[in-house]
Amino acid sequence: MRLLAFLCLATLCTAADIPTEAIAQKGELILDDNFERKDLGEWKSLIPTFAIEGGELKGWQTRSDHGAVGRVYRPMKDVVVEFKFQLVGSTGFNAVFDDQKFKGSHAGHICRVAFAPTQLRIGDDKEGVMRNDIYEMRKDPAHKKDADKLLEGRGSATAIPKLEQQKWYQVTIELKGDAIRVIMDGKPVGYLKSPGIAHETKSSFHFTVSGPGALFDDVKIWQAK
Repeated sequence: MRLLAFLCLATLCTAADIPTEAIAQKGELILDDNFERKDLGEWKSLIPTFAIEGGELKGWQTRSDHGAVGRVYRPMKDVVVEFKFQLVGSTGFNAVFDDQKFKGSHAGHICRVAFAPTQLRIGDDKEGVMRNDIYEMRKDPAHKKDADKLLEGRGSATAIPKLEQQKWYQVTIELKGDAIRVIMDGKPVGYLKSPGIAHETKSSFHFTVSGPGALFDDVKIWQAK
């Protein structure tokens, strides 16, 4: 997987490193989706497969070379994102912000939050593992160590209780300036401050699901005040 470098090199983040107060306040609501319908609506299943099942958004991997990608388009910069998730076979997923017009990183990736079985990881994709020059350097063993040095400070990892299958979790992602703070079930669980996060325009938000499946519900996005 392309994010292995980030997963291995992310800096360990402890509870003391995470701000206890919100870093972004909710402003204008720009997305509110409870999936009480049969079709995907605005969501695009760019890499199969995403679908609406029983009033929830479900993603499951049906392509061997990439996890399923379900994306919604909104112009945004600083935002507060809320959603619920439940694992139904998968061990985790990514919540990703992109800018499709930005050509300086692989696929326009800007930043992400990765939910793994016992860790929450936040990555600056724009200036980290997805930055084009770093992405290419890591393909060459002769330049891998130099690339790894450039990744320092571009990702954080926090230990979390093991994610259970078929249990709903509530998530809030606060993105303001060059920082991201993550809250799960009311508890701050992750934080990263890195320059690429401050990219002026994020044009979309998406979930990437690898494995048998994950459910999402009550997805809301607010512009930050």
